[in-house]
Amino acid sequence: MNKTVVTVVGKDRVGIIAKICTYMAENQINILDISQTIVSGYFNMMMITESDYTVKDVSTMAQELEKIGNEIGVRVNIQNAEIFEKMHRI
Repeated sequence: MNKTVVTVVGKDRVGIIAKICTYMAENQINILDISQTIVSGYFNMMMITESDYTVKDVSTMAQELEKIGNEIGVRVNIQNAEIFEKMHRI
């Protein structure tokens, strides 16, 4: 399974989840888990996704998600879940 971790952070506004989830659906990326919170007007979301069925690599997805993030005023990051786990080991 090709898992990725997607994080979205920025000032809260209508449509953030819709835009990101629409991108996932259009690119055959399955959302395995999702968590989002709003703290003092700031939106924070973390997704674990499975990208086995997309033809795009993580680098391409990162560029496209960054563009979407810029359009809606949030910062979007994506990286391989294995790398994420190794970077955040205690």
